[in-house]
This record gives sequence, C-alpha cells and structure tokens, in this order.
Amino acid sequence: MSAVLSASAARRAPDAAPARKRQHSLTHPPRTGLLLVAPALAMIAVFVLVPLLFALGISFTNWPLIGQVEPSGLTNYVSIGSDIGFAAAVGYTLLYTAIVTLPILVLGYALAVLVRSRRRGATLLRTVFFLPFVVGLTTLSFITLLEAQPNSGAINLVLAALGITDGSTAWLVDGALATVLISVLVIWGVAGLTMLLLMAGMQAIPREVYESADLDGASWWQQEWRITIPMLRRTIAMSLVISVIGSLLAFTQFYILTGGGPGSATTTVVLHIYKRAFVQLQLGAATALSIVLVVVVALVTALQLRLLRSEE
Repeated sequence: MSAVLSASAARRAPDAAPARKRQHSLTHPPRTGLLLVAPALAMIAVFVLVPLLFALGISFTNWPLIGQVEPSGLTNYVSIGSDIGFAAAVGYTLLYTAIVTLPILVLGYALAVLVRSRRRGATLLRTVFFLPFVVGLTTLSFITLLEAQPNSGAINLVLAALGITDGSTAWLVDGALATVLISVLVIWGVAGLTMLLLMAGMQAIPREVYESADLDGASWWQQEWRITIPMLRRTIAMSLVISVIGSLLAFTQFYILTGGGPGSATTTVVLHIYKRAFVQLQLGAATALSIVLVVVVALVTALQLRLLRSEE
C-alpha cells in the first residue's frame, strides 16, 4: 500500500512544480518587465522628479540668480498674495483660456466630421488641417509678427481689400486687438490636434450603431448628438484637458508677438514668472510662483477629469 502511495505522490510532484511557478509569475512582477520600464523610470526621475525637488528647494530661498543665496522660509509664498502683477496675469490668463478653449473644441470637432470618412480627398484635408500644429506656434508666431505690421503686413492688406479696415491697424500695440489676433492664431494652430484626436475616436465607433440609427429614422444631427458625442466623451475630455493646460501655460506666442505689452496688458502667468526670474533676477520668488502654478494646473486637470469622466 505504501508503495502505491509513493508512486502516486511521485506522479503528482511534477505537476505541482509548474503550478507553483505559474502562481509565482502571476503574483510577482517578472524581472524582465522591471528591466524594460527601468529606462523610462530613470528618465522621469532625472528630468522630472529631481528638477522638481530642486525647484521646490529654490522656492524657499532668496536666490538672486547673480549673488549670494540666502534662505527665506515661506516669504516667497506669503508675498504671492501681494503680487499685483501676478494677480493681473492670472486674470488675463483665465480670460485667454476662456476665449480659446471652446472654439478650439468646436472647430476641431467640425474638422473631424469633415475628414473622418474615407472618401477621396479626405487624407489631403487631414494633412492641410493638421499642418499648422506640425509647424508649431513658434514659427507661426514669427510669421504673424511679420504679417501683422501696419501698412505692409498681409493681414492688413487683405482686410483693407475686403473693406473691413483701412489697412493701417497696429494689431500688436493694443491689448484687445493683440488678444484677438493671438487667439485666432492659437485656435487655427491647435485645432488640428483636436481634430486628429476626435477623428480617431469617431473612427473607432462601430458602423453598426449608425446603421441601426438609420433604420430607426434618426437624422444626422440626432446621430451626432445621441451617438457620436456620448461615445466620444473620454476623447473630448482629453482634448479639453490638453487645451486648458496649454492655455494656462501659454508663453511662446505672447513672448514673440507682444512681450506681454503694451505695458502688461497681455502678460500671462508664465510670462510674468519669466520676467520675475530673468528680468528682475528674483529666481526664488519666480520658482515659488511656478510651484503654485504646477499645483493649480494639477488641480484643474483633476477637476476636469472628474467632471467629464464617462460612466461605465
């Protein structure tokens, strides 16, 4: 009897070892996976976490960029409340964000509807609409700087030919006109990215859903409102998050076109921080403002995702 039990145990032993091995591989991450993600983690640590911690340390000092560094405690953070220029920059940045966010989404959605089909010419249109984003805001801003000059820029020449202006409008020396010009530039330059994101989401919606809606007699608008938009909720949320973050961190177009002027009429938060650091040479105070901005952007992003998340 004991010989039979020993033989049975011997037959079960080889099966138990693979089972334990499979269970171990499911409960413990393989070393291969850790090795694969190690370079990415190292990059994040070196280029994100370490600079962020270094910046946090600078924010608690009186770092003059040129001169001796002295600890300042919470002085830089406490003085933010009395920084009138920063408050004005926050207000203007919020206004600019409110101006451009919805038009970028609406224009991007309209372009996505136009090019989502596979009909002839759709690929060319996608390329044309996405090209401004590929060119980049820096290049577009320098081109706009040339074309917005009074009496010689193409913008004034076209508007004068249409009878809208007299052709001598100084777009960049008036705060309201500069804001309008920059907003149009950004909407045109960024809508292509929103178009691409929404188009990818639209093409992922099964055709059977639209075919069923056609059989039920749903119009095109009803299909868009009751099928496309609800099923694109996550993509729309991501597009809005990208747009709002980009607006809150706007710098390049304002630095190139107006420099924050006239006066401080078009000074954004990031441009104010730049001036505080590299014009007034107050690196510690500017870093404290940057830390506050990072926290605010993170909170706004989390709030957007919470409000726009889709329910399963």
